[in-house]
Amino acid sequence: MFLVGLTGGIASGKSTVSNVLRDLGCVIIDADKIAREVVEPGKPALKRIVRHFGKSVLQDDGTLDRAKLGSIIFADSEKRKILNRCTHPYIQRTMLWEVLTSFLSGHHYVILDVPLLLDGSALRSFIKYVLVVYCDEATQLDRLMARNDLTQEGALQRINSQVPLEIKKKQADFVIDNNGSLTATKQQVLELYERLEGSYAHWKLRSFLFGSLVLLGGVAYQLYSFL
Repeated sequence: MFLVGLTGGIASGKSTVSNVLRDLGCVIIDADKIAREVVEPGKPALKRIVRHFGKSVLQDDGTLDRAKLGSIIFADSEKRKILNRCTHPYIQRTMLWEVLTSFLSGHHYVILDVPLLLDGSALRSFIKYVLVVYCDEATQLDRLMARNDLTQEGALQRINSQVPLEIKKKQADFVIDNNGSLTATKQQVLELYERLEGSYAHWKLRSFLFGSLVLLGGVAYQLYSFL
């Protein structure tokens, strides 16, 4: 089995591409979905967040106030790093477990939907192919302002907190240009899907089944050491 890393930038259209791939039958492990799950009330990650940022980041029902926390971390890169240290070990541990179960289920590739894959994620070293969903900065800015009802300043603050898409594009094995229509984007995704389905890279890795299990187990152990 091999891993495909799906990434992009905020409002670049990564979720659209992810949904198309899922509709085609691909196994998608969504880091954003897992990130929401690990900060549910009672979870260790949420307790760590409250320890560092205080109870003001909680809503009355005890759930995380994402808007409040977002306004804090997007204005301060050091606080953003603190948040990452609170959540990333739990997110990565869950993702690696899902990769392992997919591997044992016989899937010959899995797509990891990771927004910050090229922003220093520890998962990068496990990825065989990097897929970047790209759009130009003006399009990205317009989409983010409309989607999140943000001012231009607020939208730029969020965009500038990530590695620029132009840089991510240069690190990609595959690029989906999402500047155009939805139809054009879907056609690019279909062509990529056909290439992945025709890949024989998984046979090489399957011959190292035991080694892969040992490796994943070692990574899981390292992630537990962060806790």
